[in-house]
Amino acid sequence: MKRFIFAAAVLLAARGVACAQRDTTSHALDNVVVTGTRSVTDVRHLPMTISVVDRRTLTESQRVNVLPTLSEQVPGLFVTSRSMMGYAVSDGAAGGISLRGLGSGAGRMMVLIDGHPQYQGIFGHSIADSYQTMMAERVEVLRGPASVLYGSNAMGGVVNIVTRQMRADGSKTDINLGVGSYGTSQGEFTNRVRKGGFYSVVAGQYGRSDNNRPSMGFEQYGGYLKLGYDFSPHWTAYADVDVTHFNSSYPGSTHEPLQGARQWITRGVASAVVENHYGNTSGAISVYHNFGHHRINDGHAPGEDAQAAFFLSDDALTGFSIYQSATFFRGNRITVGLDYQHIYGKAWNEDILTGAETGTIGNHHENEIAGYVDFRQDLFRWLTVDAGVRVDHHSQSGTEWVPQGGLVFRVVRDGELKAMVSKGFRNPTIREMYLWRPANDGLRPERTMNYELSWKQRLMGGGFSYGVNLFYIKGDNIIQTAMVDNRPMNVNTGSIENCGVEAEFAWKVNRYWSLDGNYSYLHMVNKVLAAPEHKAYLGAGYRCGKWTLTGGLQYIDGLYTQVDPDEIQENFLLLNVTAGYRVLPWLNIWAKGENLLAQKYEINYGYPMPKATFMGGVNINI
Repeated sequence: MKRFIFAAAVLLAARGVACAQRDTTSHALDNVVVTGTRSVTDVRHLPMTISVVDRRTLTESQRVNVLPTLSEQVPGLFVTSRSMMGYAVSDGAAGGISLRGLGSGAGRMMVLIDGHPQYQGIFGHSIADSYQTMMAERVEVLRGPASVLYGSNAMGGVVNIVTRQMRADGSKTDINLGVGSYGTSQGEFTNRVRKGGFYSVVAGQYGRSDNNRPSMGFEQYGGYLKLGYDFSPHWTAYADVDVTHFNSSYPGSTHEPLQGARQWITRGVASAVVENHYGNTSGAISVYHNFGHHRINDGHAPGEDAQAAFFLSDDALTGFSIYQSATFFRGNRITVGLDYQHIYGKAWNEDILTGAETGTIGNHHENEIAGYVDFRQDLFRWLTVDAGVRVDHHSQSGTEWVPQGGLVFRVVRDGELKAMVSKGFRNPTIREMYLWRPANDGLRPERTMNYELSWKQRLMGGGFSYGVNLFYIKGDNIIQTAMVDNRPMNVNTGSIENCGVEAEFAWKVNRYWSLDGNYSYLHMVNKVLAAPEHKAYLGAGYRCGKWTLTGGLQYIDGLYTQVDPDEIQENFLLLNVTAGYRVLPWLNIWAKGENLLAQKYEINYGYPMPKATFMGGVNINI
């Protein structure tokens, strides 16, 4: 606690700086979201809990990836990171997102870009590296199951990245360049164009780092392209593609070191969408294709022979989605939709010396088709009722019925009391059913039920807001590895029982200062990795004239870095500060420091994180 108080004093010490120029930046809360219903909706009429992280918050930290910022800003959400940058799917990196104790490593968290899932065929999880800050207008995080609208992999929650777009004719280009500790460098750019009905978005990213341990290099580059045309005020169409490639090397854990461990991974998604927007109805039809290629050398222990073969995989998902929302009478909204996905992939080994295929590990496919309906009705000025159901059929694991229901009570001015009951589920992945020894093609879907009660209120004309959530999650049929007939096998014998509380606030103190914070407590009957028991964040922002100063304290306690064979917990306090100065209307210089208290800690067992790190750079806006 003494460390927390000291760090808070450091964070707020700059308050004595005088300011002669008014800050005109808007701090109004954005109440409009799309994630909870697939259509533009006032969040105050939705029973689920949705956090919105706006563009200013995303960009002021000068991070190339959105996920570390979400880990600070969203209560209950935690991200495993690897050193200065990179979230690769390797030992010690994981790239996992957990929310309320349900993680993405096995596909229990859904990540969307403009509503399209980033799910991949064989392994069943998203790759966090591709989520560029430069391409994001905002990020919406639905906390709790969203399986009625988004299907199998939304049993823990949804992260939806809403991309940028020009609203008026013209062209805008943003460039971010930075260098820092451990040979880290980063570069991003975004160009947005609109001329009449035509609009485009182009974004690119490059980053590299030697990281804080020998043989722990990381290099990443990617790009995003979106082309669209507004045929009328009511109809628009666009196509986009997002591709990320990274190369990484990793030394293994400190207690089980590796030599020669490398990864070369490419992930991407392409989509085409036609949307309609009328006063009483809106909808879309879309097709999308997710693709990935992995080449991995698992490395070898010191003194052992080097690997003779690479592991390779090609995995993909091709999907189709159509939905339509309509209002038939006052206060009513009905959304009806149909989803189809073809999930497939191949895994094999390749001789390192000759490049010849030495054996197929698996070559499988699955199909999933689902229909859903969501109904919302304002019964009175103070009461909204929401109910929905999804019927989902998987070619291997069968049919699943997914209901949800909720109530919103607007009992006081600018305040809402919400109650929600929702079911989440996850179909087994190709890896769990067919690849390597624990595989079991008889697996059934995982299931959870989520019960939630929340309160949110805005005071002082919206200048101050706060919220409190209580939740209880009960799950069964959880897939785990157990010994069956003296051999390991994936079986549906696990369970989940989590409960907790989440609290958050945001305060526009005056025209210069803002404060925000959140806290979450998570109790887990069955302990899991990357899900801290206590997670707290206190952030402050000072904006005046040409100066911007932001920083935050994040406290983590009860984080399990290992649960088997022994339980190992970690706790730490991180202080991060970023300062910016606008030299010219189009040029901003910035500097930031992370882990300024030089904490010694681990997020993944055996992979120590760096102590204090520093970066500096420039932003160009033309």
